[in-house]
Amino acid sequence: MKNVLVTGGAGFIGSNFIHYLFKQKDFQGNVINLDKLTYAGNLESLEAIDKTYGEKGQGRYLFHRADICDYEAIEAIFRSRRVDTVIHFAAESHVDRSIHGPKDFIHTNIIGTFNLLEIARQQWSNEKIDNALFHHISTDEVYGSLGETGYFYENTPYDPRSPYSAAKASSDHLVKAYYHTYGLPITLSNCSNNYGPYQFPEKLIPLIILNALEGKPLPVYGDGLNVRDWLYVEDHCSAIYAIIRRGRRGETYNIGGESERTNITVVNRICEILEALYPIKKNPIIQKANPDIADYKQLITHVKDRPGHDRRYAIHCGKIKEELNWRPSVSFEDGLRETVRWSLENTRWINHVRSGQYQKWIEKNYQKR
Repeated sequence: MKNVLVTGGAGFIGSNFIHYLFKQKDFQGNVINLDKLTYAGNLESLEAIDKTYGEKGQGRYLFHRADICDYEAIEAIFRSRRVDTVIHFAAESHVDRSIHGPKDFIHTNIIGTFNLLEIARQQWSNEKIDNALFHHISTDEVYGSLGETGYFYENTPYDPRSPYSAAKASSDHLVKAYYHTYGLPITLSNCSNNYGPYQFPEKLIPLIILNALEGKPLPVYGDGLNVRDWLYVEDHCSAIYAIIRRGRRGETYNIGGESERTNITVVNRICEILEALYPIKKNPIIQKANPDIADYKQLITHVKDRPGHDRRYAIHCGKIKEELNWRPSVSFEDGLRETVRWSLENTRWINHVRSGQYQKWIEKNYQKR
């Protein structure tokens, strides 16, 4: 791990992973952050990293704005930076967006992954790089939907139900094919729903937090009884680190938070934590617009269910526990409270990423290179 390429490193999980990586005393390598900087990529999440480890600091962190679908640009980065490890986060990842516009998901998640695999195969073969690794981050959504009982295992047959999960399933198969066909050293992980700091506010937990603070409706699909297994993002990062350091090449590892909750339970708990940390009676936005609202829960609004909405996901992560001695360390209650607290303390980051001004700033300061 001398030169680690993190794709999608300005995104939610990618930026958290870069923070995590530089905290590890046994990691002394360099990080090349490659991100297209779409709406969900935010370099402000990595300001502290750039200051300490960037070109004006220790020189161990470098950012490249590029699209993984741009073969020549990615090839040039591999060659010039002598990349020996790829941690592949970059993906279009929101189910709702994939339903309304599937083309970008097919292009990025499949063609982009193919480009990375093919370039890695050629470069590592030509340059005889030892101990190389391509780690691919995927999702539990590739497995489809569960009933009221049971779990997803690493050998559960794939049964994707949305354009997003179908595209991720395709990329998973490509990664495994490159291992079996070409001997490319790979590992793969399928994770449950992540939450925590720096998450773009289109996902359930940050969306509910921000809507509640602004007195907006809290949308809950259908009856709200869809179940997800929630994984705190730092636990996910520690699992990935364990896999890339000690995981068996060619293997898949499921990563779960062991925190199954219905969506309505999650929304209700967010409202309760908000009430404890920032009582609605002290919220000037709500008091000015609608002082009759006495509880954040009054904002909950059930909306029409989305097409192909999987009923339940639940990850069985016995393999990573047994082989790599990894376990989730943050309870859902503690992680959710910390996420709400972070949202209350980082309004500048949130407001900037939600505004059109952020994208204008990106275009001005970070041309593709």
